[in-house]
Amino acid sequence: MQAISRTLAEFVSKLKFEDLSENDVFQVKRFLIDTLGCALAGSRVEDTEIAVKVYRELGGKPDCTVIGHNFKTSSYYSAFLNSLSARAMDYNDIYWKADPSHPSDIIPVAMAIAEARHLSAKDFIIGVIIAYEIEMRLCEFAVPGIRERGWHHATLTQFASPFVAGKLIGLDVDGLVRACGISGCHNLTLGGAVAGKLTMMKNTVDPLAAQSGVVAALLAEGGYTGTEAVFEGKEGLFHCLGEGWDTDKLIGGLGERFKIGDCSMKAFPTEALTHSPISATLELVHSHEIRAEEVKSVTVRTIHRAADILADPSKYHPDSKETADHSLPYCIAAAIADGQVTPRQFKEDKLHDPRIRGLLNKIKAIADEDFEKAFPAKQCTEVTIELNNGINHSKKLDFPQGDPRNPMNKEQLETKFNSLASSIFDGRKCSSLLDACYNLEGFDDFAEFMKLTV
Repeated sequence: MQAISRTLAEFVSKLKFEDLSENDVFQVKRFLIDTLGCALAGSRVEDTEIAVKVYRELGGKPDCTVIGHNFKTSSYYSAFLNSLSARAMDYNDIYWKADPSHPSDIIPVAMAIAEARHLSAKDFIIGVIIAYEIEMRLCEFAVPGIRERGWHHATLTQFASPFVAGKLIGLDVDGLVRACGISGCHNLTLGGAVAGKLTMMKNTVDPLAAQSGVVAALLAEGGYTGTEAVFEGKEGLFHCLGEGWDTDKLIGGLGERFKIGDCSMKAFPTEALTHSPISATLELVHSHEIRAEEVKSVTVRTIHRAADILADPSKYHPDSKETADHSLPYCIAAAIADGQVTPRQFKEDKLHDPRIRGLLNKIKAIADEDFEKAFPAKQCTEVTIELNNGINHSKKLDFPQGDPRNPMNKEQLETKFNSLASSIFDGRKCSSLLDACYNLEGFDDFAEFMKLTV
């Protein structure tokens, strides 16, 4: 039987821009806009600033732009820094089936190679399509997901990123197989990155796996070899992570339709499973004009992993942005106290806001068996707010805003982009970058596009 990595490599090698529909290209533009907004604002958060300082000192051949900063570095370093910027606020896209992932974490891999090698924006678009296609398929083929086995989804990204970099570098099928084998042997990531009390590593492990794809492809270009049977071989992924793999979800029907349009955008800068509860809470708060001082208790019915991961004891005492945006109690408390959940709610002063803190212990998450059975086709939740006067208000939702079944429209997407990009760009510069995204195919040299991101 042919190795899985070779089947993926054959698909990637054959893919051409002409194979994409007008809607496929449009979806790339939408997710590029969303990712750039997140990256521009994310370029100024503490963990990104620390990483930028370190990588400036490391140097690197100045081939590639670091988004939001006035310097260039190597393709390898820029892939990491730009991915970290996009990820740092936990506001970029989300795809969650058996496993979660943020496919846009890999967009900077395509950016890096397209800019360094002066490829066209059409080449970049192909790279983004490959990133989403392979990453999203990887999310579906472990049953149960690797998260349930104690591993982080960066474990999946290590297999997608080398195909993106390798395609743009121009590797043949054998080279792509080598690149997958190189990257796939050393980036299995512990689930502890997002468990319990969180640190900056929560948003860093996936950018590290994205970066790995760049160096793997460069090594493969130079003739370096890597394990071909990295999935199914002796002591490969299947052996080490246990049984339960639906390989048809990964390689069946490749190229028949592209999955990018099935990915969700985030309406809130928080962990994905908080979105339905936040959406329901905000509807209740605004429709009934609920004030924090009136609340006696809040019950959130959700799926098992949300109750377990997002409402464990550490999530009732968040002392960092990383823990707060993965804390269901904090997110619901902020929605009630402030009537909104934006990046502002995760600033240092807000983390200790007495109106928010006073609500935390009033919020209880309960795992619901029926909701669990409906997941991931639906992301069901029911929020009940009990007031001090004895009145209860409840709201049930099947999926949040930003889901493909309830997508962000053009105005909402541009509002999100402008709210983020305006933290470092003026209105004229924001408009120029939006126009460039909508007219992406017109850039024969992607390096010209990247000049607009600093």
